[in-house]
Amino acid sequence: MISVLILTKNEEQDLPGCIESVRWCDDVHVFDSYSTDLTVEVARRLGGTVTQRVFDGYASHRNAALHGIAFRYPWVLILDADERISPALAEEMCRKVKAVPQETCAYRMRRRDIFMGRWLKHAQITPYYIRLVRPERVHYEREINEVLIVDGTVEELEGTFDHYPFSKGIEHWIAKHNQYSSMEAVRWLEERQGKFDFSWKEALLAKDPAVRRYHQKGLFYGFPGRPLIKFAYMMLGRRAFLDGGPGIAYAILQSIYEYFIVLKQKELLARSRDA
Repeated sequence: MISVLILTKNEEQDLPGCIESVRWCDDVHVFDSYSTDLTVEVARRLGGTVTQRVFDGYASHRNAALHGIAFRYPWVLILDADERISPALAEEMCRKVKAVPQETCAYRMRRRDIFMGRWLKHAQITPYYIRLVRPERVHYEREINEVLIVDGTVEELEGTFDHYPFSKGIEHWIAKHNQYSSMEAVRWLEERQGKFDFSWKEALLAKDPAVRRYHQKGLFYGFPGRPLIKFAYMMLGRRAFLDGGPGIAYAILQSIYEYFIVLKQKELLARSRDA
């Protein structure tokens, strides 16, 4: 009743664990951005159907996968290679889709980010994600920190799935977030030029956590001292210190990431003024 979509780029290390966690599915698709390692070989060896496409943005790439692949089943579970589905969540999903109301088009579930062997229960900023969908009723928008738009009702599942964002080490995480910060800075410049509109009402009251975060993040970019604000929010607002050393370390890394964005915003703004 459920197909699985795994998005990859050089994921030979993490992909086996991801596929192993969805062994209950007989329609696993790996949507690969032309990996240069053994990702494709690993996917095929483990029974996955591989489709390759040149990456051109997070929203457009995910839309191409959802709307271009001929999935066997009407429901699709979307995963990254460093994520793992628990048996309890798998059982709950399969049970839910057997008697789902017609108006229900997606399911939201809780992700547990793991760092230094510990679940970042408090430090994790965004714990809820829509991952089980009817492809024809959803699409992604925004090329960085993409938002999934659902044409219908979104229900919630009780089960959780695990995410290992540091599985390839701190160096890889920093390199990836260096790239993300560049994309965020470009996005900010576009927003500053009036191409996007953000709402305090949506930031505070939107039912979908992803929509709330989208507007919160857009409004947050207008604040001074963002790295310090983010650190204070994570440590005091979310009480990241309750996650011990991993929680404190994660709060520091997120603040550094915010500082990367700030510096790159200033650089882009100076260049635009000189142009």
